[in-house]
Amino acid sequence: MMIFDSVKISEIKLKNRIIRSATHDGLADENGAPTDKMIRKYENLAKNDVGCIITGYAGVSEDGMSPYPAMLKIHNDAHMDAFKRMVDSVHQYDTPLILQIAHCGRQTSSKKIGAKKKAPTAMRHLFYPDMAEELCSEDIYRIIDDFVNAAVRAEKAGFDGVQLHGGHGYLLHDFLSPYGNRRKDEWGGTLENRCRIVEFIIKGIKEKTSLPVWIKISAEDNRKGGMDINQAVQICRRLENAGIDAIEVSCGTVEDGMNTMRSRMMPMEAVFEYREPCASFPDPLKKFSLACANLLNPMIKQPEPLENFNIFNAAEIKKNVSVPVIAVGGIHKLADMEYIVSNGMADCVSMCRAFICEPNLVKKLRDGRQTQAKCLMCNYCGLVIEKGETKCLFGKIR
Repeated sequence: MMIFDSVKISEIKLKNRIIRSATHDGLADENGAPTDKMIRKYENLAKNDVGCIITGYAGVSEDGMSPYPAMLKIHNDAHMDAFKRMVDSVHQYDTPLILQIAHCGRQTSSKKIGAKKKAPTAMRHLFYPDMAEELCSEDIYRIIDDFVNAAVRAEKAGFDGVQLHGGHGYLLHDFLSPYGNRRKDEWGGTLENRCRIVEFIIKGIKEKTSLPVWIKISAEDNRKGGMDINQAVQICRRLENAGIDAIEVSCGTVEDGMNTMRSRMMPMEAVFEYREPCASFPDPLKKFSLACANLLNPMIKQPEPLENFNIFNAAEIKKNVSVPVIAVGGIHKLADMEYIVSNGMADCVSMCRAFICEPNLVKKLRDGRQTQAKCLMCNYCGLVIEKGETKCLFGKIR
């Protein structure tokens, strides 16, 4: 089967075409360094034959850190030894390790970062409603330098490449999408201007390092006047010209609810256990509210389809670029993985939730013990991250 064939993605050799997509692990220490537990988690994925690991996002700027606890941080040199240990631990199994680097933009809270949060345009966020301050040109150039310097540190630590987080409503996505970027200067308005910050980052990394540069994008973001596949294709062409080496195709934003991580119904028990303000309701109110929510839950329309929901956008982008394309989003069946790759819809597939449930999934699929992941796409794991370590929780809240 092609899915288990080795492949080179931007000169990085993968033992197969199944990638662990970037997943916030909630396992960094209080300063943002990878802990021994995180290193063991990545080592376990590597020794179970995953083709490549993309780390959870690592913050590049003090004012761009995640609202979730225990985020990786690579905004200074303080954690180089820990990052090197993580890289060495994964490399002993001949598994490449890509560092995802990110700035959260308005998708965080000013209280969390201890400063006024910044974004391309002064806007509120549905879940983090304090107003973001519009970035000035000086701050934009600083953030470009922060991304480039993070990549320099990644190369020194031994990572095989970096991935820019350009999707899911984070800062780079907000620049690329006309919904999040309503500027009238050289950083906004036209598609060319909206791409400028990402192109400068790519070129800066290429000048300062020899690392391949990947990007994760949301080809559609379900925002009024936002990103769509036609714009995404044009953006990907521009980024290829700027030097991007691979493109992972996702969708949606955090404001978009369960579009990025889809499930048959909202995980209401997890909402009331982990998401504020529901998590802090007094017990009687929480019990009553949860009962009401569960009654309404079957009537709440969920995005469709539940599985393989980005593959057609990935295929459209692949037709229009020459760099490798990775498809992510509800890909859990071996037959689907093989179909996607063998029909040229993407060069590789990547998964997040499936590996939270089964770190040894690739070995099981390859050995014929399973034909699909056990993950039920319940999305409890997508809410537990708001309070602590990312883990599979289905059945443990009820």
